[in-house]
Amino acid sequence: MGFVIRSTRVVLPDGSVDPAGVEMRDGRIAAVLPGRPRADIDLGDLVLMPGLVDTHVHVNEPGRTEWEGFGSATRAALAGGVTTIIDMPLNSLPPTVSAEALAAKQAAAAGQCHVDVGFWGGAIPGNAGDLAALHAAGVFGFKAFLADSGVPEFPPVTSAELRAAMAAVDALFLVHAEDPDRLGVSPASRVYADFESSRPGAAECSAVGAALDAAEATGSRVHILHVSDADAATVVEAGRARGVRVTAETCPHYLTLDAAEVPDGATEFKCCPPIRGAANRDRLWAALAAGGLDIVVSDHSPSTPALKHPETGDFAAAWGGIASLQLGLPLVWTSAAARGHDLADVVRWMSSGPADLVGLHHKGRIAPGADADLVAFDPDATFTVRPDGLHHKHPVTPYAGRRLTGVVRRVWLGGTKVTPGDPPRGRLLTRSADLLEPAR
Repeated sequence: MGFVIRSTRVVLPDGSVDPAGVEMRDGRIAAVLPGRPRADIDLGDLVLMPGLVDTHVHVNEPGRTEWEGFGSATRAALAGGVTTIIDMPLNSLPPTVSAEALAAKQAAAAGQCHVDVGFWGGAIPGNAGDLAALHAAGVFGFKAFLADSGVPEFPPVTSAELRAAMAAVDALFLVHAEDPDRLGVSPASRVYADFESSRPGAAECSAVGAALDAAEATGSRVHILHVSDADAATVVEAGRARGVRVTAETCPHYLTLDAAEVPDGATEFKCCPPIRGAANRDRLWAALAAGGLDIVVSDHSPSTPALKHPETGDFAAAWGGIASLQLGLPLVWTSAAARGHDLADVVRWMSSGPADLVGLHHKGRIAPGADADLVAFDPDATFTVRPDGLHHKHPVTPYAGRRLTGVVRRVWLGGTKVTPGDPPRGRLLTRSADLLEPAR
């Protein structure tokens, strides 16, 4: 049986926010009805928007499930209005660098996921011969590091190895772009500026250039991950202008935090590449508005609290990663609204854009035929971030005490209303969008 949800504010694919009803049937959107049609659910003035698609999430299961797991990560996603995630190939054990490792990851995820989940593969030294089979098994593309990943089982590739991997398979390649030759050694220090200065923006720009050169030489698609330095966005734009098939992302922490405001010893702020200053943050927003940066995703990269070394506050020793999967939408909306952007912009950056990046064109939009993954969002409500309200496995966050605007009120996954406390009903997705679990 189908049913209709209506709102005075529905975010539509053309960028308009209009009164409409959305008819859902068999897990999909059957029709978008203009105006105020008869409805089973009337949201009033709550915004009805497509669920977010987050293509940069480190779940870490199996192998490092004590850091995060599919159950806890996808509950956090659901609470934050994220209805689809794509899991990174590290920091799980084994990393997703072969078809066999993908099968292990899928087995670990089965039956645990509160939202739909797909998987990236990994390109590391020596596995170029495994990439075609891994791609055929359904990963959405391949991630490579040009600098140390932080875990020994996922070593970085050289520029030549990246080029060889791109030549081995026609696929989307994601690149963590920092040039190891331009990175310094972070001293043992509680002062954030000492860590930040060890990973300068020049290292990002150099590595982005190398990734673009590899993509240009092989004709590959390349996606630059977590751009933190605004000059790197300029390098991306120059590559696009010369015909390289390149897209790029940034993350909520780079768009909302300021290096000058990081307290001494507050290692919950550490990530790689690092949070930079306010002037750079303004330029990232300008690049996003102009289309130089394409999407905003979380880079949810949690660890156990002990790995953040809170007892010493040593930035050099602490794990580099920020857990923000649950908070991405209000973080971005709070800053976007203050800068004159609207909800259609946020949907483009966080729903349809990431969905299109990975070829899930039936997600991230309110249109006939799309998955009925929907969010009722109150864009005017405010709340204060409390760690005990987070569903991540470990509530370590740089946003504790931060006042944000925008509250997720309800979520529908495949046309069914869901909450983080409900039994898991998410699907495992492959690049071809075939389901590995029964249809809901």
